[in-house]
Amino acid sequence: MITFITNPIIISVTLLCVLCLCRVNVLLALIVSSVIGGLSGHMDIEKVMNVFINGMGGNSETALSYILLGAFAASMTHTGLAQLLSKKIALTIKSKKYLLIFILTGIAILSQNLIPVHIAFIPILIPPLLAVMNHLKIDRRAVACALAFGLKAPYIVIPAGFGLIFQGLIAENFVSNGVHILKSDIWKYTWIIGLGMLIGYLAAIFIAYRKPRIYKDIEVKQTDKKEDLKLTKSHYITIAAAILTLVIQLWTNSLPLGALVGLTVIFGFRAIDHDKMDKLMNEGVGLMGYVAFVMLVAAGFANVMKETGGVDALITMVTPFMTSKIIAVCLMLFVGLFITMGIGTSFGTIPILAVLYIPIFVKLGFSIPSMIITLAAAAALGDAGSPASDTTLGPTAGLNADNQHNHIWDTCVPTFVFYNIPIIIAAILAVIIFK
Repeated sequence: MITFITNPIIISVTLLCVLCLCRVNVLLALIVSSVIGGLSGHMDIEKVMNVFINGMGGNSETALSYILLGAFAASMTHTGLAQLLSKKIALTIKSKKYLLIFILTGIAILSQNLIPVHIAFIPILIPPLLAVMNHLKIDRRAVACALAFGLKAPYIVIPAGFGLIFQGLIAENFVSNGVHILKSDIWKYTWIIGLGMLIGYLAAIFIAYRKPRIYKDIEVKQTDKKEDLKLTKSHYITIAAAILTLVIQLWTNSLPLGALVGLTVIFGFRAIDHDKMDKLMNEGVGLMGYVAFVMLVAAGFANVMKETGGVDALITMVTPFMTSKIIAVCLMLFVGLFITMGIGTSFGTIPILAVLYIPIFVKLGFSIPSMIITLAAAAALGDAGSPASDTTLGPTAGLNADNQHNHIWDTCVPTFVFYNIPIIIAAILAVIIFK
């Protein structure tokens, strides 16, 4: 018991959660938790900081993507396309608050699979809609849960866009660890996890956060407001740039390159004047810079955790208790939850868990469906609810544009409760069914 409590992973992630719940800034909480976790793993302070800083490069492509996509989002605001889209949505929903929530959920789903821009659409679309949400007295916690569902469930269930990457990682790690699984088989079983999330989504929207919630009408600063709902030349150029961004991303598998090409089209065809370029990039950093830097720091945190050997030690501690499949699944999910809560990425958790879990799967005689569901669920757990996850940072970036939405209590806690609990239940039931 003492060894479990003193494990660096347990110490650092618990400290991270406590600090965040006490409203300590996420960046500072990540850094402090990294240092304490490293020290508890018998690393000296100099090594902790070196490992932390070296590890930050692990999310450099993601961070660059967010900065460039933030600039692209700012360009859509400058041309008035974001306001136009928001007004059209507002005219469509009228007084139907659930319709608005469903539309936002649908757009979030499309951002993962059909038009894989991930969370970049949120700071474009959500701030202009806050006044509408206030008028309809929508509890923003419901919207945070809706956005988180759209950002997370598709990559678990749908084999396209980010889903193809996530499911491909699962298949590759199974094969590299001696179990032959086709990428095309993953979604045939992970839909059960998605079903659990859907139940959590409906519970959050229609039960937990259905009551009206009052917010102050604080005007969100928007650039170059345009009242006309007609599309102009600048709008068409921006739309073309968005399409080209998607094409380049899918062709080259590089989100930063896609965003760079999109910005080149916007400035090259003068949808926005060249003299606004510096202002636009500054606004891009303002929109997504914080999220990008949190992702960098989260990569440093993950590197420190790996260096301490805490993950291997944690698995070693719980393995003797895996006397049955059900107990093994529960312990694996618990470990996966702790790891992902800390590093904030399901994608990065897969290779960490696969090398440790797959030998246990084989030893206990898990079926292929049970293996897939358990590994996918263990990796996905904690993505919703983690203070350092883009699944939570994205919704907060939009919903807190007027400083009335708390990242931890209004995004992380609700998404943790309504998605992690259903995922755990769905995974356990699936293993019982598939044996």
